[in-house]
Amino acid sequence: MIRPTTADDWRDVRALRLEMLRDTPKAYLETLEHALHLAEAEWRIRGERGTSSSGTSLVAIDPAGRWVGTMGVWIRDPAAAPLLVGVYVAPSHRGRDAGVADALLDAIEQWARRRSDSLRLLVHEKNDRARAFYQRRGYGLTGRTEPYALEPTERELEMMRELGTAPAGAHR
Repeated sequence: MIRPTTADDWRDVRALRLEMLRDTPKAYLETLEHALHLAEAEWRIRGERGTSSSGTSLVAIDPAGRWVGTMGVWIRDPAAAPLLVGVYVAPSHRGRDAGVADALLDAIEQWARRRSDSLRLLVHEKNDRARAFYQRRGYGLTGRTEPYALEPTERELEMMRELGTAPAGAHR
């Protein structure tokens, strides 16, 4: 099941975020140490992002009720394409056959398509697994980069996709 998060999901939002930071520390603009010290009020705000007017935060829940993935999208600048953020799929649910990442991205793209003709993202230069997934889904490097906030000598690469139609071979 894929659905937006709510403020009442704060405990699950927190648990999944801590799992994300432990699994792939360079994929997010936050350290585990920072996240461990956040108060309940901050986690409620993060959960509430699922129903925001300027973005959404979606979660994938397996049949047993375990949160196994998340993706968000945010409109930082109304003149720019929405930005994909906070992407994570638990190791037990990764891969094309599992379909969790594809299902989440399908839902994010549907949300973004109602607001823009493209979707963009930033991926750490050393995150080859994520970059390969996005390329399979039709995202291409734009040539723009940004310093990685937690280590400015490293780069984040911008990727973008036009949302008019799904790329050939995007799904199983």
